[in-house]
Amino acid sequence: DAIKKAEEYGLDLAEVAPTAQPPVCKILDYGKYKYEQSKKLHTGKSQHKSAQLKEIKLRPHTDQHDLDFKIKNIKRFLDEGIKTKITLTFRGREMEHIEIGKSLLARVAEEIKEAGNIEHAPRLEGRNMIMVISPKS
Repeated sequence: DAIKKAEEYGLDLAEVAPTAQPPVCKILDYGKYKYEQSKKLHTGKSQHKSAQLKEIKLRPHTDQHDLDFKIKNIKRFLDEGIKTKITLTFRGREMEHIEIGKSLLARVAEEIKEAGNIEHAPRLEGRNMIMVISPKS
């Protein structure tokens, strides 16, 4: 009877609980059902917030105005809840004056201490000095 009813409506007959006595079935549009399931799965994935990391690049001789502008961007990222990686790149003979880079990153850390916490202190990796700042919770 159920199969005839489903064909009459132009829909499909889906078995909901095959182990029940008698088996439970449902008349539905199976294509639409599959589409809605895939949509549910997709919206569930988009609700998760993935960990983001923004990167700001500096040089040892970055001028004050440019540095202020980059600090303003770092604060904005941290306010949005995004981790920020600050990369200070040395070129050529600048490698002999690493203390300039350390003082620059210390100044950046001092300016943004209200907005974020230093997750990784400045460390030298090859020709780059890297510091990671996470937002305050």
